[in-house]
Amino acid sequence: MITQPSRHCTVELHAVPARIGHVRRIVSAQLRRWHLDALIDPVALGVTELLANVHRHASPSKRCTVELCLLLGQLTVSVHDDDPRLPRIRTAGNWETCGRGLALIAALSESWGMRAEGGGKVVWFTLPALTAAPGEVRAVRSRWDSLPLDGDPARTPAEAAPRSGVRGARGARVG
Repeated sequence: MITQPSRHCTVELHAVPARIGHVRRIVSAQLRRWHLDALIDPVALGVTELLANVHRHASPSKRCTVELCLLLGQLTVSVHDDDPRLPRIRTAGNWETCGRGLALIAALSESWGMRAEGGGKVVWFTLPALTAAPGEVRAVRSRWDSLPLDGDPARTPAEAAPRSGVRGARGARVG
């Protein structure tokens, strides 16, 4: 089910790998509709990371809701699920293939957080909602592309995007 009153979009799903790509496409289309093309890459990555966490940890149903809310120049992206356990940021070793999702969310967003809600939880992040001229879109994409991965300033999300298992960024902050 998708509802789109004005500047609000909600997608309900079971967070299984086959559905995550579909939700990314829905989110990208909605951002284009709102003329927020510069936010497509970071929002798609953030949604993917949060849905992967639901898939891994929210047992057994994996039911969740992805919500986009555009208000006063800020886009809030949230994922609600029925599992009451709050996630925690941890430092993953270079050899580990998971455990960097929340650090990546923290690095790409303006603010982020989590809260218990209705027997489950909500994990959210925000980005400034830029309806920008083409030059400004390039500047936002440049900031996004400059986020270092694996502590290696030479690797960026743009370089890592085609591969599966994007590794996470440093500089986690709690908002």
